[in-house]
This record gives sequence, structure tokens and C-alpha cells, in this order.
Amino acid sequence: MKKSHPIRRAVLATAATVSGIVLLLSLKPASDPGSAAAAVPRQPPGAAAPQGGAQAAGTATVTGAVAQTQYGPVQVRLTVNNGKVTQAEAVQAPSGGQSTQVTADAVPKLNQAAVAAQSAQIDAVSGATYTSAGYKESLQSALDKVPAGGGSGEGEQGSGQAQPARTVTGAVAQTQYGPVQVRITVSGGKITQAEAVQAPSGGQSTQVTADAVPELNQAAVAAGSADIDAVSGATYTSGGYRQSLQSALDQAGG
Repeated sequence: MKKSHPIRRAVLATAATVSGIVLLLSLKPASDPGSAAAAVPRQPPGAAAPQGGAQAAGTATVTGAVAQTQYGPVQVRLTVNNGKVTQAEAVQAPSGGQSTQVTADAVPKLNQAAVAAQSAQIDAVSGATYTSAGYKESLQSALDKVPAGGGSGEGEQGSGQAQPARTVTGAVAQTQYGPVQVRITVSGGKITQAEAVQAPSGGQSTQVTADAVPELNQAAVAAGSADIDAVSGATYTSGGYRQSLQSALDQAGG
């Protein structure tokens, strides 16, 4: 038997090597990272944008000024949709000690009342006089910030009441037991809200104020003037209230 010629063996080895290289080159594109990335479908630019835009249409959020009370700050935030208040919440409220429980009981009621009334003309929650007053003050501030022209046909009445409203604060009236200062909200030439931003406090005066001020507030709105009766047992506070109320009315144009 003849042995294979060395040249023939070299030619065969070279042919095998070339075939292997060609095979590897033909397989390379399948593992090319660039080719794999190109095969992934691309999402059209901005495809997710309509969802967020649809949620935001016609809705505005406004936050009232911080109202300082004897027990801590109160601040109200409103969500308004097409000129109508759809949600009210207190982002700040008194806390610590008994105030925590009072806030937990009162704020949900105040939130519901604000949405129902569509104004700051809401009743104080029993046992939370100061928190209620601060809530109404910040609520009115938030209502004043509601953008004009956002009301639909169904909401024009409510938004029409809030937009022209004007808030004025009377001069401080000094009494024997402490200062009294009244703030009123006037809309359409009428007093729609009255509140005491300052009133005597400390000792027995705190209880007298808690009993008398809500009655004086209601009387001012009902009378539409400073010609209101004094509350029994709160003669000095009533006198100071009427004095500051008249000052506020003078600023509002009578």
C-alpha cells in the first residue's frame, strides 16, 4: 500500500480549515448584538402620553393659605373639576395631645361640608371651634385661587358664587378681655361668611369665646350689617365684634 503523499495531506488540511472558517462566518450574524437589537419592535414615540393627558383634562388643584389657630396651623387643598369642588382635604391640621383626636373627628366632616356647600359657608364642628374657623379661612383662600372660566353649564351657579367673592378683615377692636378682629366674605353685596380671626382667650374667656363667636358669626350673616345683638354673658366680646365687623363692612363698601 502506498503512503499518502505529504503535499496531499497538506492540501486536505488547508481545505478543511477554509471550510470551517466559512461556516463560522455564515453563523456570525445570528449572534451579532446589533442584529438582535434591530429585531426588537420599537414603540411609537409618545404612545403612553394620551393616558396621563386624559386624566388631567379639566382638573385643577389649589391650596389655600395657612390659617394659624390657637392649637396649630390649618391648610386646605381643593380639587376642582370644571368649576366644581370634587374633593377637599386638610394638608395641615392641629395635632398632639387631645388635638389629634379632635382633628381626626372634625376634618372629615369639614371636608364633606366643603364639597357639599361648594363654598366656605359651612358650619363649625362641635368641639372643634378653632380648627373649624381655621379650616374655613384656608378654604376661602383656596376658593379665591380657583381659575376663572372653568365651569360647565351645570357648574356655573356654584362657580359664579365663588368667583366674585371678596374677603375683607376689619380693624382690631381692643376689649377688656383681649382683642377682637372680624373677617367677612362678601358676594353679590351680601355677607356670605363671618368669622373672628382674633378673640379673647385664656381662663374663662376661652369658653366664653367658644360659645359667643359662632352666634355672632351667624348673626352677622343673617343681618348683613353690624346691627346685631350682644350675646348674653359676652358683652365685651360682642361689643368688640360689632366694632371690627363695622370696620370690615366699611372696607367692603358698606
